[in-house]
Amino acid sequence: MNVLLDSHALIWSVDDPARLGSRAASILEDPDNILHVSMASVWELGIKAGKGRLGLSMPFREWITKAIHQMDIQLLPITLPHVSGLAGLPALHGDPFDRMLAAQCLAEGWPIVSADSVLDGYAIMRIWN
Repeated sequence: MNVLLDSHALIWSVDDPARLGSRAASILEDPDNILHVSMASVWELGIKAGKGRLGLSMPFREWITKAIHQMDIQLLPITLPHVSGLAGLPALHGDPFDRMLAAQCLAEGWPIVSADSVLDGYAIMRIWN
């Protein structure tokens, strides 16, 4: 199964796996699942790291490279269908990065691994506990 990881799910899976929900951990550990991280999440993490607002276990560039290789992550680009879908979404979530993730899940037909229950307002499947 293809799944999209929310930014915090990615961070916790690398730096603090005990914080993951039980279903989330199970999905991430299953080798049959294909894990995707949106470039929107990479962008968000890069911004926060650059502002000193993100405590990662190593500098951002090293951390994201390690995460991608360690977890065999596929990077999901932001495409025109994703942006078009975003334009039609209600602004239920105040975070534009999270709205992009919802739009990507809708366009791709994938669930999201996230603790963020606000995403439940969109017609996507959220996996956590």
